[in-house]
Parts: sequence; structure tokens; C-alpha cells
Amino acid sequence: MNNSTEIRDQGSEIKNTHGLGPGIFFKSFLGLFLRDFRVLTREFLPFLLRVGMQPLLFLFVFTFILPRMATGNPMAIGGGPSGSGVDFGTILLPGLMAVAIMFSGIAAVALPLSSEFGITREIDDRVMCPLPLWAVALEKVSFSAMQSIIAALLVIPMAYYVPAKPVVAHVASWFLLALVLVLASLLAGSLGLVIGSTVNPRQIGLVFSIIVVPITFLGCVYYPWSWLDKIPWVKYGVLFNPIVYMSEGLRAAVTPSIAHMPWWAILVALVFFTAALGRWGLRGFLGRVLS
Repeated sequence: MNNSTEIRDQGSEIKNTHGLGPGIFFKSFLGLFLRDFRVLTREFLPFLLRVGMQPLLFLFVFTFILPRMATGNPMAIGGGPSGSGVDFGTILLPGLMAVAIMFSGIAAVALPLSSEFGITREIDDRVMCPLPLWAVALEKVSFSAMQSIIAALLVIPMAYYVPAKPVVAHVASWFLLALVLVLASLLAGSLGLVIGSTVNPRQIGLVFSIIVVPITFLGCVYYPWSWLDKIPWVKYGVLFNPIVYMSEGLRAAVTPSIAHMPWWAILVALVFFTAALGRWGLRGFLGRVLS
């Protein structure tokens, strides 16, 4: 019996476990989650370096070094259209949180999948647990969401201590902040599932270069969406970019004094992109597992 036949038989056996009740599902799901958490704790320092280095460098260069230069930095102090006086560090904080979420979510799902779908077929160890195949994919996205939330929260103390001028942040609604963090993290994990299950492992690096980096720079990370009024084709073109809604959602929750999209539009877009990318990624995951 070949490997693919074994996996199909195992998938049929999983369907029969539904009669055992939700207990077996929860225990198996939690077991996978705790297994991944155990691995993360063993590599916690590399994880912190991976998710914290990029936002730390951005803050250090744009909000610490440049403002102290002789000529000053027009972006860092009093940036914005018509001299709005909004400090660049305050503008940058929500965007860096969104970048941390996106890169952490993709790295936590796409990179492991690229090796698990490799010649060793490590993914077979996971799908042998008494869970539907879609639940195995959901566990990966959920675990990556936890890592993304940690990565986003790490940016806050950096933004408090690193910039030359203190960042002005005010959480108007903790519920909105928590909701945006969860939705944005699930969206990032879903995008990671799409990349990890549909892209050839040898082309993962190329994907980061031609997809992830461009959508980050065009994701309203370094500027609010409302400031693109003078470039309408860019302003409406970036609406197809999911990072825009992550950045604007965090901007609405963390720095509400800066102009941002309506919160209801942000939440609708986050739910839509999460569902669409999740469905796409799940189809790719099932196809790779059963191939």
C-alpha cells in the first residue's frame, strides 16, 4: 500500500471518530497545539530575534538616528500632509505591528509546511492523529496567530523606549484592539497556509521577494491610507492588499487620533480576506496531503 492510499484510509477513519463526541477532537487539537508550543519554548530566543529584529531596526533608524542628524528628518518630526505635526514614530507604530503580524504568521506556517511537504513527508505524522484534515490546517493557522499576536505586542515596548520623541499612543477601545489583533493574525496565518501549500518549497524565497515585500511597502505601513488622496490610483489600488486593513485596523485601535478607515469597513475586509485566503489555503493543503 503506497503512502497516499494510507493517508486516504486514515482520512476515512477520521470521519468515523465524529461519533466519539467533541472530547477526542479537543484533546487531539490541544495535543498538536501543545506539541508546537513545546517546540517554540525550546527556540524562544530565536523566535524573539526573528519577530523583533525588523521593527527594532526600523524604529532605531527612522525614529532615533535620523531625528538626531544635523539636517533632521522631515519624516520623523512633523510629518504628514500640510504639516500636520504628527510624529512619524506614532504613524509607524501600528504599521510595524501589522508587519510583525504578517511576517510572523507567514513564517510560522509557510516555512514549516515547505519542509513537511518535502521528501521526508513529515506532514504524515500530523495527519495520523484523530482529527479531520481541515482541523490539522486550522491548528497550524491558530498556532501561528498566537505567535503573531506576541510579535505585535513586542513592538509596543520598542516604540516606547527607542524613538527620540515619545510615541503618542492611546487605546480608545481594548475590545477593538483585541478583535483586530485576532483577525489580523488569523489572516496572516491563512496567507501563510496559501503560500506553504501551493508554492514549491524551492521558490519560498522568491515569494517573499516578489509578493510579501511589495505588499508590505504598499500596505499603508509607513503612512495612513487617507494620506494617499493626491494619488487616487494608488489609494484605491491598494484596497486589494490585506495588509492595508491590518495597518488601518491597528491605527484605529492604537492611534485613533490619526485619520484612518471606518472601523466597520476594516473589520468586514479582515473577515473577508481571512475567509477567502483560509479557503484557498485549505484546498491547497488537502490537495498536497492527499497527493
